[in-house]
Amino acid sequence: MATVCELRCPVCDRSYRPEEVMYFCPACGQVGTLMALYDYPALKAQLDRDAFQSNPVRSMWRYRSLLPLQPDSPLPPLRVGDTPLYETPRLAAALGVARAWVKDDGQNPTGSLKDRASALIVARAQEQKMSVVSTASTGNAAAALAGVAASVGLRTIIFVPATAPEAKIAQLLVYGATVLLVEDTYDVAFDLCYTMCEQESWYCRNTGLNPYTAEGKKTVSYEIAEQLGWRLPDVVVVSVGDGNIIAGVYKGFYDLHQLGWIPRLPRLIGVQAAGSAALVDAWQRDLRPEQMQPIEAQTIADSISAGLPRDRAKALQAVRQTGGAFVAVSDDEIVRAIPQLARLTGVFAEPAAAAVFAGAQRAVQSMMIDIHESVLLLATGNGLKDVRRAQQAVGSGLRVQPDLAAIRKALKQ
Repeated sequence: MATVCELRCPVCDRSYRPEEVMYFCPACGQVGTLMALYDYPALKAQLDRDAFQSNPVRSMWRYRSLLPLQPDSPLPPLRVGDTPLYETPRLAAALGVARAWVKDDGQNPTGSLKDRASALIVARAQEQKMSVVSTASTGNAAAALAGVAASVGLRTIIFVPATAPEAKIAQLLVYGATVLLVEDTYDVAFDLCYTMCEQESWYCRNTGLNPYTAEGKKTVSYEIAEQLGWRLPDVVVVSVGDGNIIAGVYKGFYDLHQLGWIPRLPRLIGVQAAGSAALVDAWQRDLRPEQMQPIEAQTIADSISAGLPRDRAKALQAVRQTGGAFVAVSDDEIVRAIPQLARLTGVFAEPAAAAVFAGAQRAVQSMMIDIHESVLLLATGNGLKDVRRAQQAVGSGLRVQPDLAAIRKALKQ
C-alpha cells in the first residue's frame, strides 16, 4: 500500500495531511485541485520494478502497491485497465513521425479511461463506508461511476447536462443510477452536484475536485511504461476537457520518475476542441490557472466540453513541467479523425478520443513534434459511445439490388 503523505496544491504550493482536507485546497478554493504525494524513497526501497512483470493480476490493481488504499480494502470486481497498446507503422507514416503507438482505453468495461478513476473512487468509498457516491459528467465519467458502483451495489446519483448523447444517458440508466438531467451546462451540473454532496454527505467523484480521480487515471501511464519495456515515447498526446486525464497521465509518469524507474517524462501535448479551448488560450498567454475565466463551450466532442476546466491547475502543470503544449482542433477535424484513426489503427474512438489524431497532425505541422520523434496517442473512449458522429463522418453504405450484376456495378462506382 502506498500511503499518501501529503496533498499539495499546484497553485499556492501549500501541503496538507490527507486527514486535513477531503477535496480541494482551502486557501485557493476549487481551482486548487490537490495532488497526492507519497514517500518515494520508502517506496523505492520496498518495490522492485521488474517484479511487476511476474504479477499475475491483469488489471489496474496490479499497481495496488502504488495506490492510496488500505491493504484489506475490497476492490470492485470489474476488470479495469490492462488495455491494449498497439504499435502502428501506418499511423507513424500518416503523421510523418519515426514511430507511433495507440493506447486503446476504450476497451475498459464501460468504454472509457474514466473507469480507472471510478474504480479507485468506489474502492475508497467502500473503505470509508460511504452509502452514496455522486458525480457530474457529460457522460463518460458518469457511466464509469454507474458501472463500477453497480458491480458492488453502491448507490449512485448522477448529474448530467440534458444535452448529453442519448446512448450515454441510456448506459447510466441501465446500470441503475439515479440520473438527473440538468437543463443547463456541465459546469452548472458540476456545482449542483458538489453542493448536494456537501449537504447530504455523499462522496463526490467530481473530476479534479476529488484528488483521487487522478490517482486512478495515472495507472494508464504505468501500463504504457510497462508495455513499452520502460522505454517511453518522446511525446504522449491526450485529449483535454476538464484537464483531469492529462493531470493523471502526468502523475503516473511523475511517480515512476520519482521511483527511478524511468529516466525522463515524455512531453505531454493536450488537445482541445476549438470551441472549448480555455487551456489552449491560457497556455498561449502564459496565464496562471486562477487567472482563467469561463468561456461558453461549444463542441460536438461532449467528453471534452468544459467552459472552465476544473483541473486546470494540474493540467497546465502537466504540460509546462514536461515542456509540452496545448493545441486546438476544429469540430470538422475531430469528425474526420474518427474514420482516419480507425482505418490506420483499427481503433474506433468517440469524437473526444479521436481528437488526438487531429491534434497530433496539428502538432507535427506546427513543429511541436519533430519528424524523428516517437509518439503515443491515448484513445480515451470507444466510438460506440457516439455512433451518430461516426455516421456523420462516413455517411451510409452502398445500397444494391440482390443480384451479382448490381453488386459488381456498385463496386465499380
